[in-house]
Amino acid sequence: MATDTTTTTAGHQTNELKMRHRAMWASGDYPAVATEVISALGETLVAELDLQRGDRVLDVAAGSGNASVPAARVGAEVVAADLAPELFEAGRVFAAEQGVQLTWQEADAEALPFADNSFDVVMSCVGVMFAPDHQRSAAELVRVCRPGGRIGLISWTPGGFVGRMFATMKPYAPAPPPGAQPPPLWGDETHVRELFGDHADITAERRTLTVDRFQTPEEFRRFFKATYGPTIAVYKANAADPAAVAALDDGLDDLARDAMNHDGVMEWEYLLVTATVR
Repeated sequence: MATDTTTTTAGHQTNELKMRHRAMWASGDYPAVATEVISALGETLVAELDLQRGDRVLDVAAGSGNASVPAARVGAEVVAADLAPELFEAGRVFAAEQGVQLTWQEADAEALPFADNSFDVVMSCVGVMFAPDHQRSAAELVRVCRPGGRIGLISWTPGGFVGRMFATMKPYAPAPPPGAQPPPLWGDETHVRELFGDHADITAERRTLTVDRFQTPEEFRRFFKATYGPTIAVYKANAADPAAVAALDDGLDDLARDAMNHDGVMEWEYLLVTATVR
């Protein structure tokens, strides 16, 4: 039988990309980011979705359970799914500390291993936005959520602090694979509405997260340089170029300096989306 080499090559490239993504998020210490910097986001998303005891909830790209654990705490039956199961160990510790149980499952946001209509609520807290194929990911969120069920998303906006951080790193980052879309597009309401089309009724609101973890711009940069997978990956790609590393250091310092008030407090903008599946 003849082999379709185009399909084989595309499949290999997709698998390679997934492995790179898994390794990127497993590097550093993302649980530290989740607990020390953005912990309030998971609580916000769960509160906005008004979860009820017994709700079947899927947290897509759940990481170490920033939203999953608060959802389980209100009595929901939660599956925390992520491409990088290396993050689950910290999540299990977090869940045990909170006295809750949930299911942890390795899963690709673009090909979720769940049947149609499996969940009452599907959510993602700055997670699904990093899957390269936005349309495929959105279709999966809708597919696994029952008709009348709810989808809840928090995503960094393009013009907010994290969106500008990605723009600062972009000149130093390797070229993205063909078809990959920028993560902060999930923080653009128009883009999200186009992704879901007529499959869901959407409400969107821009909000800000107050971040007071860092006293100086340099402290912010050192923390993200050591803990945050995308930042680690960009520095790794430039490790042999001291001038590029120094320029990236300066760029991130300037970004944080511009965002900080005199007390070191920053406001990071995000888009909160809630949707009802038709």
